Amino acid sequence: MKIVVTPPFTEEQKNKIKKAAGPEELVFKRKSEITPELLSDADVILGNLDSPSQIGWAPRLKWLQLNNAGTEGYCEPGLLPEGAVLTNATGAYGLAISEHMIACLFMLRKKLNLYYADQERREWKREGHVGVIQGTTVLVIGLGDIGSTFAGKMKALGCHTIGIKRRVGAKPPQVDRLCGMDELDSLLPQADVVALSLPGNASTYHVLNRERIALLSPNAIVLNVGRGTAIDTDALCEALYAGRIAGAALDVTDPEPLPPEHPLWSAPGALITPHISGGYSLPETLSQICDIFAENLERFRKGEALRNVVDLGTGYCR
Repeated sequence: MKIVVTPPFTEEQKNKIKKAAGPEELVFKRKSEITPELLSDADVILGNLDSPSQIGWAPRLKWLQLNNAGTEGYCEPGLLPEGAVLTNATGAYGLAISEHMIACLFMLRKKLNLYYADQERREWKREGHVGVIQGTTVLVIGLGDIGSTFAGKMKALGCHTIGIKRRVGAKPPQVDRLCGMDELDSLLPQADVVALSLPGNASTYHVLNRERIALLSPNAIVLNVGRGTAIDTDALCEALYAGRIAGAALDVTDPEPLPPEHPLWSAPGALITPHISGGYSLPETLSQICDIFAENLERFRKGEALRNVVDLGTGYCR
């Protein structure tokens, strides 16, 4: 069995993968080094490719393990060879991204973005009242690993947490209330914070559309760390410039990268980062990805059920 591994693992992490692989053939290559020849006889790919279309180079593929939680592009009908299994790295990103979200929220609520700008201009001035976090209502749209971890931390800070899921089941302990998407419109006006951590697919496109942005209170701060397409960018821009919401922290945008001339860059209350809350910005994330890979590789070799199997019809884990 030939196994191709693409993430930039450390030597220690590579050794963990080697141990899980046992006697099987392992090839460590960066995404940019992947060739049709390399994948022509690959049975397993651990890690993302430069383009999902490169899966066409691997006719023998039995299992693809992504290093992302998002699966867009990899669930297209006919992309994977018949019978091949797709798994993702859900569970690796909650720590890094939830802390990024909290940092952005505090920055905006305490007006640290304004004070930093004052510092750059060497201006000693007051920026008026700041907001409080404790006791506020946090609406979390998407309760995967990232959303659940963020909700749990906000609850620990004394917030009232409401979670939104596609399928409502048992309420997880991280939220005080669990609701379905059909209740979103009634919940948005109550929210002081609206946090989105949704994958990019047809069902999540413009979840926060113009009509729903209009439902937000003037105190609301929007956080988006999933995919930029979940928000109507033009409508969000207009709301920020008009002062109809308090702010927005966006690690993802639509379009992405955000063009230099786009008005969102200068929108009042906008805090923009270039899709870095996840990835490998936090070294612990790569370590957690390695652990998921090693565990799944051992399971695959033993013929056991894999962790994080993706439903190709929805793009979500089953």
